[in-house]
Amino acid sequence: MIYFDNAATTPVHPEVAALFVKLLQEYGNPDSLHALGRKTSHLLDESRLRIANMLHVRKDEIIFTSCASESNSMAIVGYALANTKRGKRIITSNAEHSSNQSAMKFLEQMGFEVIYLPIHEDGQIHAQDVAKAMTDDTILVSLIHVSNEMGAINDLSAISDVVHQNPTCVFHGDCTQSFGKIDIPMDKLDMMTMSAHKIHGVKGSALLYKKFNIELQPLLFGGQQEQGLRGGTENAPTHIALAKTIRLALQEQEATQKKIKTIKDHLITRLQEIEGAKVLSPKDGADSILCVCFDQMTSQVLQNALDERGICVSAISTCESKHAGPNPVLINMGCTQKEATHNIRLSFSNQNTLKEADQFIDTVKEIIAAYGLPL
Repeated sequence: MIYFDNAATTPVHPEVAALFVKLLQEYGNPDSLHALGRKTSHLLDESRLRIANMLHVRKDEIIFTSCASESNSMAIVGYALANTKRGKRIITSNAEHSSNQSAMKFLEQMGFEVIYLPIHEDGQIHAQDVAKAMTDDTILVSLIHVSNEMGAINDLSAISDVVHQNPTCVFHGDCTQSFGKIDIPMDKLDMMTMSAHKIHGVKGSALLYKKFNIELQPLLFGGQQEQGLRGGTENAPTHIALAKTIRLALQEQEATQKKIKTIKDHLITRLQEIEGAKVLSPKDGADSILCVCFDQMTSQVLQNALDERGICVSAISTCESKHAGPNPVLINMGCTQKEATHNIRLSFSNQNTLKEADQFIDTVKEIIAAYGLPL
């Protein structure tokens, strides 16, 4: 099998898997007062501290969650509901993850004004776009760092400088596709989302970084856990394993970046051998994601044909995989209807190889020759 769908999820790192299996046998509730509970609580606290140190933030600024979608919802909805006295205007883009889009739609129903900035042909929101949209009653700007569809990178540092000219506004970065892959300007962000299973960690584990002075409205009720922000028994094994997941990802980031860049560049070169093939990802996008289209075959047909041959790819973000019709982010980016219905997304990890890249190209050639429509 060739797995080119690492933006959807990644295989668990062997060291993380071994730790997680061991932790599953630690059955104490971290809120219990007996010895086993205290031990689990200590391990959870130690994990939080280690993560904070790696990110150069305070321990009380790390909130454990179940997934990036929850972290995004907590940041967007939690902040908006807790700060209505400051204003009810929010800025985002028309190319965000579905969890962010859904959070924004909910806030619109609650009477908030949401500004959806259009992305440029490079897939980005530029700092000057945010500057033009800012008003005195804007309380939150929330933008994705790396596009989960085509790998475009927003300049969070430059955008942050604009956002923070308004003292009533905070900046949230959705770094689900960038964490452990490219550098994140943590000192420029007020809130940041990441997820373990995008960096070879365990599903069900994620975090929200928020500055200590930021107030959020809880979205889950019922207990004291996570500073009272998400009641319920904590999933201690996943959160304890998250520290090792992050350490390994950051430790291997430079080597991983170098390897996946080689694979991406090789694929782009070899795609020139296929008539009707086109790269849709911007040239300066993240090396972890490559969006391409083939004029002779629709996304669904090619994806199914590759799946039958043991090659895993996506045609759209996994959280929108049941969406019918053209890829909306590509349409917003200025792609044609055909490009947005004939695209596939390849996404890489350090476990991929150049041999797999060559096998992918050869397989696509075979599929198009057998089933592709004439140009």
